[in-house]
Amino acid sequence: MRFTYDPRYNIAYIRFHPKNAEVETIRISDELNVDMAPDGTIYGIELLNANEQLQRGDTGRLLIINEATGEQKEFPLSIIEERSHT
Repeated sequence: MRFTYDPRYNIAYIRFHPKNAEVETIRISDELNVDMAPDGTIYGIELLNANEQLQRGDTGRLLIINEATGEQKEFPLSIIEERSHT
């Protein structure tokens, strides 16, 4: 999995698989698109207006949890906010 952010356009993308097949972008809302193959495989999720979406009602941190082991890693989202203002 790969998480990327483009501060020029304020777009974040969560990639689950490299796009090695034809995908269709499905618009879920004004701020959310999903890239899906005809077989139902989800290749990625695009967050438009990413700064606001990633910080809504949260502590400004991205928390990644391994449900199997309980291991947690936390990353500040302020980096995303700082980059978008440059």
